[in-house]
Amino acid sequence: MEKSNKPIIKHITDFIEYLEVEKGVANKTQENYGRYLNKFVKWLKMTRNDGLMPHELTPDHIWKYRFFLSRSPASNNEKKLLKKITQNHYLIALRALLSFFGERDIEAIPINKVKLAKEETIRNVKFLTLDQVEKLLLSPDTSHNIGLRDRTILEVLFSTGLRVAELTALDRDKITIKPDTKDLELSIVGKGSRPRTVYFSERSVNWLAQYLKTRKDDDKALFINYRPGKGDKISRRLTTRSVERILEKYSKFVGLPIDATPHTLRHSYATDLLSQGADLRTVQELLGHQNVATTQIYTHVTNKRLRDMHRQFHSGKKLKE
Repeated sequence: MEKSNKPIIKHITDFIEYLEVEKGVANKTQENYGRYLNKFVKWLKMTRNDGLMPHELTPDHIWKYRFFLSRSPASNNEKKLLKKITQNHYLIALRALLSFFGERDIEAIPINKVKLAKEETIRNVKFLTLDQVEKLLLSPDTSHNIGLRDRTILEVLFSTGLRVAELTALDRDKITIKPDTKDLELSIVGKGSRPRTVYFSERSVNWLAQYLKTRKDDDKALFINYRPGKGDKISRRLTTRSVERILEKYSKFVGLPIDATPHTLRHSYATDLLSQGADLRTVQELLGHQNVATTQIYTHVTNKRLRDMHRQFHSGKKLKE
């Protein structure tokens, strides 16, 4: 191990390039790591440690940074503090940077000195009931192209369980709908560059067909915006934030008790599958989770189903008291 001759903040660009070239990390993940490490850079400058070398970083620095994160406001609400799960995103990014130092034989504190915040044991998953999903799906005015596009987006999200970034990345030429098409399978490359197959219901295919008939442009994106002023050479592809705003709009319009997001529909998709009898492993594959432990956040459904099955079939109730 050798001591670096430049401070930590000067290594971050090299680290991001390393993620792309040697680790093959997706662009969005690279952006996230950069954003999370910017918080660390901000803290270093705020504490006048911006000249700190990798070998000079100590457990005391790590402790003070963790304390800083625990007192940092959430970006969308200054009255609330960062959740522990969000604090851990920043700490995991710092761990990855330290791991990079190790691979480059740069002397630095070991990553096990960066302890993660202890998260709540039960994660609160927000999902919609089928009645609420129906209200949301029926809310767009499909008599015009924007409403038809929005209805199609909602139908596709609930039918496939796609992440919002996966939805916005879809291209028209990948969607082939023939007169006799009842449902559709599509191979995508999801989070972590992992391929999987997603399945469109007959209902969502019908809406896709109606929407695509209205498209007279040459944009390859499946879902586009209709704002005027875009040149022919500039893609009108919807951004993830645009889709989030669409969900916010209709969620408020129908008065849902929770703020529906694209991920809320993903949760609702998984919850519906489990409530209909699908097992966790199947749902794991459909959602594209690398680890089944991630899918286990939906145990609120499986636990209820197991309880109902126990009540219905357990023979112990037939025993004499």
